[in-house]
Amino acid sequence: ARRIHELSARSRGPFVPVNCGAIPRDLLESELFGHEKGAFTGALTTRIGRFELADGGTLFLDEIGDMSVDMQVKLLRVLQERAFERVGSGEQRRANVRILAATHRDLEARARGGEFREDLFFRLNVFPIVVPSLRDRVEDLPALIDDLVRRGEAEGRPSISFTDTALDCLSAYSWPGNVRELQNLIERLAILYPNQTIDREQLPTPIGERRRSAQPSLTTIPKSGLDLREYLSTIEKQLIRSALDQTDGTVAHAARLLKLQRTTLVEKLRKYELVAQA
Repeated sequence: ARRIHELSARSRGPFVPVNCGAIPRDLLESELFGHEKGAFTGALTTRIGRFELADGGTLFLDEIGDMSVDMQVKLLRVLQERAFERVGSGEQRRANVRILAATHRDLEARARGGEFREDLFFRLNVFPIVVPSLRDRVEDLPALIDDLVRRGEAEGRPSISFTDTALDCLSAYSWPGNVRELQNLIERLAILYPNQTIDREQLPTPIGERRRSAQPSLTTIPKSGLDLREYLSTIEKQLIRSALDQTDGTVAHAARLLKLQRTTLVEKLRKYELVAQA
């Protein structure tokens, strides 16, 4: 959302984010539209809302799927009439604001189920952008890492870089926390290893160990020899486990990662006595 704002004609205006899921529902109206002094208990001064603060720029409504139904009604009215009132005031105000909204929920399904106002969904759904989970677009990792490192440098944090081995480890990880988890990792590594090149050994255990176990390597055959079938079975089992980890145990998705038919992977799961989802 911030990048869309920065690349738009409104880039000189303010970018104002609001996390709709983190603000109590009885305070969200005041947060968005502002309030007058004495409008309610604790309103000791007049407060300017986020709509006014975002005038000429972008208002980002994050986690809008968590907004209460009564607030959805009020937001819809503002979007339709392009005017709002501060809490405790009858004066209509206007703000030239572009709305961006985001959610981790399926709003279309929630609208069909009556959990989200259908008219608000259609009002917001002018230009939808679906962002896949990070584990489904690991090819974006180098660009994301570069952006996060440069952003950290701009904020005064030390710079870091990564070896190819470390990048392989990051690509093999399932990233349950998506880009926020990656951002936290970059910040942590910059603190622990300022101005250094990060290799596998510097990565946290769940990430570094995953790559070690997923792709064992053997450069020379031991003098005592080895059981090739057993060795290849071990590699196959570990790669299957890694694919299941990356796809949260979903067999169909793991089969696509391994370029196998789903039935073939199911047979191998039975063979190795591995457990996965259907």
